[in-house]
Amino acid sequence: MTLKKLKEGLKKKTNKAPEKYYPVKVLEEKGFTRRRCSNCENHFWATGNRENCGEPECSGGYSFIENPVGKRMGYIETWEDFSKYMSKRGYEPIKRYPVVSRWRKDSYWTNASIYDFQPYVVSGEVEPPANPLVVPQMCVRFNSIDSVGISGRHNTSFVMIGQHAFKKPSEFDQDKYFEDYLTWFTDSVKIPKGELAIHEDQWGGGGNLGVSMEIFSRGLELGNQVYMNYEVTGNKYKELKTKVLDMGMGQDRPAWLTQGKHTIYQVTYPEVCDYLFKQTGTKESELYRKYLPYSGILNVDEIQDMEKGWKRIAKNIGSSKEELKKEVMPIAALYSIADHMHTLLFAITDGAIPSNTSGGHNLRTIYRRAHDFIDHYGWSIDLDKVMEKHADYLKPEFPEVTQHLEEVHQVLEHEKKKYRKTIKKSRSHIEKLMDKDKVTVEDVVEIYDTQGVSPELLRREAEKRGKEIEIPPDLYAKITLKHSKPTEEKEDEPEADVSKYPKTKEMFHEDKYQFKSKVLGNIKINGENYVVLEETAFYPEAGGQEPDHGTLNGEKVDDVQKIKGVILHRTKKIPKGKRIEGKIDRERRTDLTRHHTATHIINGAARRVLGDHVWQEGAKKYSERARLDLTHFELPSKEELMEIEEKANQAVRENIPVVKETMTKKEAEKKHGFRIYQGGHVPGNNIRIIKIDEWDTEACGGTHCNRTGEVGPIKIIGASKKQDGVIRVEYVAGDAVRKLLNEKMKKLEETARIIRSSEEKLISKAQKMQQEWKEQRKQIESLRKKIARGTTQKNEPIMYMEKATMELMNKVADEKIKEEPTSHIVIITEGSVVGKKGPKSKANIEKPVKKAAQMMGGSAGGTKHDVKGGGPKKKEAKKAYEELKKMMNE
Repeated sequence: MTLKKLKEGLKKKTNKAPEKYYPVKVLEEKGFTRRRCSNCENHFWATGNRENCGEPECSGGYSFIENPVGKRMGYIETWEDFSKYMSKRGYEPIKRYPVVSRWRKDSYWTNASIYDFQPYVVSGEVEPPANPLVVPQMCVRFNSIDSVGISGRHNTSFVMIGQHAFKKPSEFDQDKYFEDYLTWFTDSVKIPKGELAIHEDQWGGGGNLGVSMEIFSRGLELGNQVYMNYEVTGNKYKELKTKVLDMGMGQDRPAWLTQGKHTIYQVTYPEVCDYLFKQTGTKESELYRKYLPYSGILNVDEIQDMEKGWKRIAKNIGSSKEELKKEVMPIAALYSIADHMHTLLFAITDGAIPSNTSGGHNLRTIYRRAHDFIDHYGWSIDLDKVMEKHADYLKPEFPEVTQHLEEVHQVLEHEKKKYRKTIKKSRSHIEKLMDKDKVTVEDVVEIYDTQGVSPELLRREAEKRGKEIEIPPDLYAKITLKHSKPTEEKEDEPEADVSKYPKTKEMFHEDKYQFKSKVLGNIKINGENYVVLEETAFYPEAGGQEPDHGTLNGEKVDDVQKIKGVILHRTKKIPKGKRIEGKIDRERRTDLTRHHTATHIINGAARRVLGDHVWQEGAKKYSERARLDLTHFELPSKEELMEIEEKANQAVRENIPVVKETMTKKEAEKKHGFRIYQGGHVPGNNIRIIKIDEWDTEACGGTHCNRTGEVGPIKIIGASKKQDGVIRVEYVAGDAVRKLLNEKMKKLEETARIIRSSEEKLISKAQKMQQEWKEQRKQIESLRKKIARGTTQKNEPIMYMEKATMELMNKVADEKIKEEPTSHIVIITEGSVVGKKGPKSKANIEKPVKKAAQMMGGSAGGTKHDVKGGGPKKKEAKKAYEELKKMMNE
């Protein structure tokens, strides 16, 4: 049975007996009565003679715009007022969690305030930071990009004020929670009861089910209080052991209602909006003002046909669809710029950076979209200033964004340069797409995902050529949805049934290298025997650290794995019940321990050198070396790597204590913040914290030195780009440094012997040889060009070049058409073919080039002026040349 059907079944029950599910007693005491909407027929509660539920679709749109209700409240003031009111009623206000949800493995972004507490607090495994509590949680969502600016209320980031409680069923006081929330509106915000409509609804998600109460006023949804009461198991649901209160309210909603502004953006970003409208000279027309009450209808998530929605609104206000769009779209673009920069400010502050993977892809999308709007309308907007105005306005509630502003500028300056380069590089792809008779939605998505060419840029290029491109209203939702999952470096976990064994007692954190234990049994994994012990000092492969090696009763152990708390040792079969003596390979353990502690040190050093946006994306610790993947927007320079290495060795020289302590998640997060989740989510309530003074603090279960001095020297041996937005740093520590230096010395001696030089003169001799090689290469290329010119001196349109590089073939072809703009040429070499024609040539070069590529077992493509291709059948090149010679001469 689907969740939808379970909700439908629950709805039938709530319709018959609402008092069993909803806070009916409180509603009736406050003078509300139950009724059914005359339009949608859903149940709701209200006072007076109201006949419709208050949804925009049922009430005809927003009626609060330029007609506010209640006590006027500012955006920041809304949280201050709510938290103060709730504090008096026993709720503890807590600070927001980061927008990058590193404590979870199923989501990259924090989408709602309840995300702070899923899955472990909600399941009852972990204690909440307070109970009950309220939180101003900044949330990030990219499923509504297409509606931002148009609907007047959609954002990619917004503060969801959360009201939460996690209680046993006997302690879960639903009536109190609802009354506290309702009376804040009526008593503190001063909204008359007659202005409120309270909807009955059903809620489901994340394996849970419940009911909810949605509060509306004048067409605007203010918030939704969910009572998460049930756990879904198959086709049924049962009562949860821990019931959850999950109220979510946009911080902007009460402020918007009480100010009556035209859009939610003017309430959330007043100073930014003033700057953008003044800078661009944009003003709201009378037609735009007429549109505003209906703007909420244009929600891409809910409306099936967006164009019909535009037509319907245009008809209602006496305009055409085209005229209405012309007025709305520039203003929607300005609001989108304000929204997108707001999201980037918080995301980068919390450690995310634009890239082409995972959540970074979402950030790149909105940053480029903001730039495309500026380019499209020819505006002069300083995005750095937009960021500064956001940060300054938000400082009373979120001071951290001001502290990270300089770093945000640095990250986005790099992203801007990257986008400009992308546009230049993608010109040929755009030209090729524009040559098509019809550009499809699939074409638009593909060129965005593969080349970074945005829909706005394509639309602009199409308009120049008088072409139309089909861009659906929910295109960005389609593009970004698949990029909101976290990417983790996953270790291959062995599969075995260990259900009959108890969890193994772990002794590897006690620095034991010899121990005695009892054999509980043997398990086969992929044909190999693994022994299960009662207790062990062997460290299993985990957290990127390789497993210990050693012996059990003298028999070699060369792999150790952990499955559901049971530790398995790969070795010969040992009878169940036998007592054994285990010995750990001390040298290997020491090398692994040094490299693991070095990883924490380098992480802290990189953050100091490259910036606070640096987070660990993955790590691997071997006995002979280690590597660390870090979030960073570009490959570090040699100087930066040297500085990271120097700072790391400074930490070693200072011989800082490495403090290891186990505490609850609640204690750890309160004491050390969310930087502890460098390695991603950590299951369980108790976690082990590794703290190196102010240098680095992480949740980590690996083996570690007792002081940084025990690590020994650290040497960075290389850095590379693992993927866009992630760099990989490789290094060695301790004895591995000495081994590395010895190996390098041997190679230097061997190199000196080969080139017949002394070690002292090795560099100067190598430089001389390199210069000679460059001169010889120039001479060879010059000779090849002369040969090529001689071959084509009779105006032959085709030539064969033996063992030519693609670079050389391009140069020869470019020179040919530069000298003769009416000419064309096709050049073939082993496995490759190039065809070019001058701007005044009418020749068709695509056909011969594709023919040659096919004969060599491959394909070709490009524009009508420049076509390239090739294939693996290099021996067919001459045959293709002869065939094309006949074809082109004919």
